[in-house]
Amino acid sequence: MPTNSSLSNIPIDCSQPVLHQHGQEIQSFGTIRNLPIALASTARFESCRHLNQVLADSIILYSLYKKHHWLMRGNTFYQLHLLLDKHANEQLKLIDMLGERVQTLGGVAIADPRHVAELTRIERPPNGVEEIPVMLSRLLEAHESILREVREGIAQTMANRDDGTNDLLVSDVLRTHEIQVWFIAEHLVDTPLVRS
Repeated sequence: MPTNSSLSNIPIDCSQPVLHQHGQEIQSFGTIRNLPIALASTARFESCRHLNQVLADSIILYSLYKKHHWLMRGNTFYQLHLLLDKHANEQLKLIDMLGERVQTLGGVAIADPRHVAELTRIERPPNGVEEIPVMLSRLLEAHESILREVREGIAQTMANRDDGTNDLLVSDVLRTHEIQVWFIAEHLVDTPLVRS
C-alpha cells in the first residue's frame, strides 16, 4: 500500500480540471448588457421581460406535456401519448430559441427550475393523476396564458422595432401554440365514435 510520501511522486497531468470553483455573479437577472445590435436598451429590456415570462411558462408547459404524456390512460392512450410527446418536443425547441433570443438581446435567460416556479403564471397541477379531459383542459389553459403574453410581446416589439423578437414570437411561438391548441382542443369534442 503506498504511503503519502510515495503518492507525492506520482506525476499529475497538467490538464487536470480546476474543481470546486466559486465566484461572484457577473450579470444579475433582469439586467441587460449593451450589445451593438442597433436596438435601444429600453426596447431590449422590455423584450427580455416578455421573453423571460414566455420562457418560464413554456418550461412549465413542457413539463406538463411530459407529465401528461406519461400519465395517459384509456382507449385514446396511444394517440395522446404520441401527440403529447410531439408537442413537448416542439416546446423544447421553442424554449431554446426563447432563451437564446434573451441572450442575444443582452439579457439573462431564466433557466433554474426554482426561479421558473417563482415567475410562472401557470397554475401548478396536483402531484397525482387527473382524468384525461382535465389534463387536456389544463394544457389548453396554459397555452392560452402563454398566448396572452405572446400577443402583448408582439405588440410591444412591433412598437419598439425589435423585428428579431417580433419575428420569433409571430413565426415560431404564436403559430406553434395555435396549432397545438387546435390539436388538443379537438380531443375534447364530445362526439360518439360510431353512430347508429
